[in-house]
Amino acid sequence: MSDARNVGPTTKAPSDSKSQWIAAAILTAKTITAAAECAPFPYIKGVSGTVVILLETVEKVKQNREDLKELCDNTTEIVMLLHDQIQTHGNTVVKFKGLCEELESSLAAVIVAVQKLHDPSKGFRKRVKEFMVSSNIAAEIAGYQNQIQAVYFKLKLLIAVDTNLKVGEIHAVVTTPGFAVVPATQKINNCPRPSRIFQGRQTILAKMHRFFTPNSRKQLIYVLHGLGGSGKTQIALKFIQESSSSFSDIFFLDASTLDTIDSGFRDMAVSKSLGDSAQDALNWLQSKHEGWLLFFDNADDPVIDLNKFFPECDHGNIIITSRNPGLRVYGEHSPVSDIEKADAIALLLQSAAVETSTENVEIAAKIVEELHYLPLAIAQAGSFISKSEDLAGYLALYADNCARLLREKPDQSHDQYAWTVYTTWQISFDKLSKPAAKFLQLCSFLHYTGITEDIFSDASKYTGPVGLPSKDDLQEPLQFLSHFQEPTGEWSSLSFLDVTNEIKSYSLISFNAVTKLFTIHPLVHAWSRSTLFDEESSCLCINSILGMCISRITDYDITLAFPRLLPHLQALSSFEVDGDPDFRAAFWYIYFAAGKFQEAHDLIVQVVENYKLVFGEQHLATLEVMDRLGLTCHELGEYEKAKKLKIVVLEKRSKVLGEEHPDTLMTMGDLALTHSNLGDYERAKELETLVLQKRITSLGQDHPDTLMTMGNLALTHSNLGDYEKAKDLETLVLQKRTALLGQDHPDTLRAMGNLAGTHLKLGDFEKARGLEVTVLQKRTTILGQDHPDTLITTGNLALTHSHLGDYEKAKELETLVLQKRTTLLGQDHPETLKAIGNLALTYCNLGDYEKARGLGVTVLEKRTMLLGKDHPDTLMTMGNLALTYSNLGDYGKAKELETLVLQKRTTLLGQDHPETLRAMGNLAGTHLKLGDFEKARGLEVTVLQKQTTILGQDHPDTLVTVGNLALTHSHLGDYEKAKELQTLVLQKWTTLLGQDHPNTLLAMVNLALTHFNLGDYEKAKELETLVLQKRTTILGQDHPETLRVMENLARTHLKLGDLEKAKELEVTVLQKWTTLLGQDHPATLIAMGNLAFTYSNLGDSEKAQELEIVVLKKRRQLFGDGHPGSILAMRNLAHTYRKLQKLEEAEELDQLVKDSQKLV
Repeated sequence: MSDARNVGPTTKAPSDSKSQWIAAAILTAKTITAAAECAPFPYIKGVSGTVVILLETVEKVKQNREDLKELCDNTTEIVMLLHDQIQTHGNTVVKFKGLCEELESSLAAVIVAVQKLHDPSKGFRKRVKEFMVSSNIAAEIAGYQNQIQAVYFKLKLLIAVDTNLKVGEIHAVVTTPGFAVVPATQKINNCPRPSRIFQGRQTILAKMHRFFTPNSRKQLIYVLHGLGGSGKTQIALKFIQESSSSFSDIFFLDASTLDTIDSGFRDMAVSKSLGDSAQDALNWLQSKHEGWLLFFDNADDPVIDLNKFFPECDHGNIIITSRNPGLRVYGEHSPVSDIEKADAIALLLQSAAVETSTENVEIAAKIVEELHYLPLAIAQAGSFISKSEDLAGYLALYADNCARLLREKPDQSHDQYAWTVYTTWQISFDKLSKPAAKFLQLCSFLHYTGITEDIFSDASKYTGPVGLPSKDDLQEPLQFLSHFQEPTGEWSSLSFLDVTNEIKSYSLISFNAVTKLFTIHPLVHAWSRSTLFDEESSCLCINSILGMCISRITDYDITLAFPRLLPHLQALSSFEVDGDPDFRAAFWYIYFAAGKFQEAHDLIVQVVENYKLVFGEQHLATLEVMDRLGLTCHELGEYEKAKKLKIVVLEKRSKVLGEEHPDTLMTMGDLALTHSNLGDYERAKELETLVLQKRITSLGQDHPDTLMTMGNLALTHSNLGDYEKAKDLETLVLQKRTALLGQDHPDTLRAMGNLAGTHLKLGDFEKARGLEVTVLQKRTTILGQDHPDTLITTGNLALTHSHLGDYEKAKELETLVLQKRTTLLGQDHPETLKAIGNLALTYCNLGDYEKARGLGVTVLEKRTMLLGKDHPDTLMTMGNLALTYSNLGDYGKAKELETLVLQKRTTLLGQDHPETLRAMGNLAGTHLKLGDFEKARGLEVTVLQKQTTILGQDHPDTLVTVGNLALTHSHLGDYEKAKELQTLVLQKWTTLLGQDHPNTLLAMVNLALTHFNLGDYEKAKELETLVLQKRTTILGQDHPETLRVMENLARTHLKLGDLEKAKELEVTVLQKWTTLLGQDHPATLIAMGNLAFTYSNLGDSEKAQELEIVVLKKRRQLFGDGHPGSILAMRNLAHTYRKLQKLEEAEELDQLVKDSQKLV
């Protein structure tokens, strides 16, 4: 098919016989259906299968009708176009799903109509009937042709232009002639016509067409239920219009009251000359076996038993529209809610009578989103816009006048609906009992989703504990809650169910039986407040109910409770009503548990000031809220402020309550945690040990407070480098919390996460990853993706992936954490800086040293300013930045930073702390790069001895040091010792981390280098080739580690006499180093020197001389004449001068070598 046409598929069919063209069309459609079987697009399979049914139905018609032939050709062409899209665009054809459903709905109606042409009888009366039916169908087919042509337009536009707002689709809907109005085939008795601007609902219409099949042997009942204004009646009328020829008689009944139902049936009896009573009509329907249809519209009154008005027979068809979802028990049903975005935009633009430009579509998208896609609200907005002729200005008007705009009846309408959005709900609201109306009004101050019975049942158990309002101050909420209580005061779920069912019967609220959550449509939610005479009183009432509910929750359950309560507190906070300060203090728990620390801070600051004025600074209630303020400051990273507050609270609680009191011990434990975050681990250990001893004595080993202290002490041991002690305590805590609280409790997950961190420090990376993956999955489910605890776990898992060598996964997770931390906490929060620092280290591991340096410098500056120069986090950042400088070739800067870090860590943590030893090892590596091999060996021997004793022979830190020491031995010429150590390291890394881990591959490279130095070039080549393959696959061709092994392999090829292969590799390496690191980087200079040496061996001494002059000049500038690299460059250039017979220049360099060696 050609894509050049810009109109629908209306070409005339060829004049071949019917059997030929129908057979060809059926074969085509079946082929496409079979192709769709193999693709994951059931909607394309469905529509092509329906086309097959249509073609086979047409084939049975005796007449050779041109209109049917044209219809079949057009539908076949559409499915061929869809098939072409599958072949060329694969999964992107998901965007055609809506069009397929729309087409399938239209085709189902066509099939029903065509089936009436199958009557084989030849009698006169039958032929007359056939003629009449055929005439009707001719008009009906013309209507369906318009619908199918509109589908074709939209399909072509979607193929040409695919935008988020589907401008082409909307334009086709609005502008296609004849699409909105299908020509009537006959007068549909007393049924009104559907709205002239009806849009969408194709899924429901398709379901109704499938449901109302001819020749059914039972009475078919279909219920459309939903909120007033959602478009139930219009869907029913649209279906009746499309299927009018399927029913012998169609009767519309206003089912809003018993009187209107009775009147409708009496009118039916009179119109059919059956009598003048409703029973006469029912009797006739029971006896008439043809396919009549009864349409009960607006059957909203839950008191009316509609069943008594159903004809007692096994035939006939019934459609019911109702706000009462309880009527779905009568038969098949569809809940009717908001319409799809594209349909909503089309509805607004058409009702507003504005053109479908891209600009208007974008404005309309914002308007329908604000109206939450409710059809009646959109139609009202469109009517207002058509009068004001200001589409762009509507949103601003709506923001200030939403109630008025949704209450006003438009001057002009597109259907016979008599009510506005607000009046249609007011009708239902006026029928509610007082408790039901009050419930709906109170819920209008909560979030419109996630409303639970627990909020009210927990509040009903409020006893007025010390420090909270007494029941005498809570008369209004207690009076309301009494509607759901037995005379004994016990909560009655049955009474609560009665009230909520009453509201549900008008679809003013909905309930999810699986989640047990109530939901209110956002517009109903906002409208409910407009029914209040005293908004402030109701707001205070629900504020108190929430406070009463939260006060019943224990400290250990608060983390599980916050997800369901936080949205309601946030919604309530938007109303400027001052609730009871005591309840505000209770609300703090929810904000704090949810990780909303700034909101918690702002709330508790107000409470503290209020309590100081009311109770005084020494009062226990004041100390309690001051303690909470200290906790909040701690979580905001304001450690010094938190420390000062906690010291004050601790001193006063010790005096008033005594040192053994649980509240005193709680403050002492919190203070210890702040000391730990300030880097004062010894003070933290001292306090935590004291608290633990007292809690074991007073509360026992299994009390949650005891276990919390034990976990904190374990973390302090870990910070002090005693990982085994930390592991023992954390394992014990995890066992006890699992037994007492279950596997999914937040405190259990915290213990599991801490143990994972200790496993990481002990070098058991796989064990750490397994635990962290479990914790992350559970925390994401329970707490949500953005909760601080979830982000901590995500960051920890990223760090573990980094240790396992999966730097890309680490980068992905760390980038996510950084984005969320920055958004939630700000750029300067300690957790945000930790995320930046971790990402910087990952960039370093990925070889992006400049990116790592930029982030590292930023973090170091901020941490120095916020935490001080001596804080452990500041020193860690300094050490990581030094490593980045080293990789960038700035060994002097790296040495300066590493020396400072080692001095401070030795002073703060002691000589034997793992972090001190790591700092010493890093400094040794820099000395090695600076050519001070003896200094490097001395430090590495010291580090190795201590790490072996403290961490064990197989700890990753120990193995790193063994590998570094081996490399230093190699530089010192002790190749046999280097080989011995490197063979051992390679075996251990392979066992611990696998063959493909970066540490394993590095050990393999170093061992290959030693084999090279020992003259075993074939073994070196074997190892280097293997590493190059793995690094290229894992890290990519441009990663620094890949280039280093490529460089080594080139040198090995040179020794084996393969000079051209060596040259090829070295040219590649030099180009990539120059691009990645610049011309002056030591790695670039080494590559240049190696390539010069190869040119020399190839006999191209001029090229070698050119490169060696550059290398020597840059090495002398960067490192001085005494550096081993500079001396080597002098010797190489001198050698080349001799080859070129430049003996004077060679002698000058020889003398410079002698002078330079004196500097070493």
